Amino acid sequence: MDQKLFASPLSPAYWRASGRELSRLRVLTLAAMLLALRIVISAVRIPVADNLNIMFTYLPESLIALICGPVAAPMVGAAGDILGYLMHPDGGFFPGYTLSAMLTGLIYALFLYRARITVLRIALAKLLVNYGVNVLLGSLWSSVMYGKGYLYYFAKSAVKNTIMLPVEIIILTLVLSILLPVLSRSGITPPQTDRRLRVF
Repeated sequence: MDQKLFASPLSPAYWRASGRELSRLRVLTLAAMLLALRIVISAVRIPVADNLNIMFTYLPESLIALICGPVAAPMVGAAGDILGYLMHPDGGFFPGYTLSAMLTGLIYALFLYRARITVLRIALAKLLVNYGVNVLLGSLWSSVMYGKGYLYYFAKSAVKNTIMLPVEIIILTLVLSILLPVLSRSGITPPQTDRRLRVF
């Protein structure tokens, strides 16, 4: 199978390649394992404030997006959110969080799937997820679910995500630096053009 990198996700071939991942048994098996890991990790959280927790689900989420692409990653994200709630129910189920999980998978995929991975790409993906999904949308869902004003949750979430952003970028960069060569040698992802992750 052609395992080339794409300069942009705007190419029709890029989306066809992502769709074909759904027929690759090794990719589906690895995605299922990462989905199970995501569900387990979703139960591990460090409470910071009311309805605000530090979590590590971004690691398997980003790896699923890297491997599966933008066609499958949102579906896996939705499945992970629903199954995670069923396995570890915490409050009421709210479909807004499922939508956030789908958008998170899509964003990671658009930046990481079949792309030349750089620290800048990782940082931009995390920036959009942390502020676009976690802060803007997450605060809206929290205000609907728990009754306090949007700005109350926005302020708390903005502080938490701002503090965690550089930490998560560093951790994700280290994880990808280790796993990308392994995934490439296994034929799961295409080889990167550089032996080490570059900043730009």
